[in-house]
Amino acid sequence: MADHVDLILKQWQAQRPDLDASPMAVIGRLSRLHRLIDAELRRTFAACGLDSASFDVLATLRRSDPPHQLTPAELMHASMITSGAVTQRLDRLEARGLVTRAPSESDGRGVVVTLTGEGLALIDQALPAHLETEERVLSALTGKRRAELAELLRDLLESLGDGTDR
Repeated sequence: MADHVDLILKQWQAQRPDLDASPMAVIGRLSRLHRLIDAELRRTFAACGLDSASFDVLATLRRSDPPHQLTPAELMHASMITSGAVTQRLDRLEARGLVTRAPSESDGRGVVVTLTGEGLALIDQALPAHLETEERVLSALTGKRRAELAELLRDLLESLGDGTDR
């Protein structure tokens, strides 16, 4: 059995046999998987009235201890969205009544973001659908192979500086 990346590698081998194109076997597949998985997740989020960044903010707040409250900086650090996207995303979520922003009681200059009841209900509805999509996407792998892949990907992420101690 072969995939699209195998075809690309074969073409490079024919055109540039002097180069080792083997890194493309991993990077190319990761890139293609990202696109395919992202499309599946976007469909799931859209069915819940969300996009991936909104889901990520709500999920990050939901997995924090009650009252499900973080500063924008904590949100950025604990989520998978960039600093530039945090303010824009919070504006949209606040306009929908899914989060509130208020001055910090401990730091008069700071702000805290809190998940509202409506936001809590939405993320609690969206999370099972998200996990079902992830389960379906990974269904070709046994539990053991998933664990092996997760460990290999963690090793790669840590080698690139994406550890929890950043």
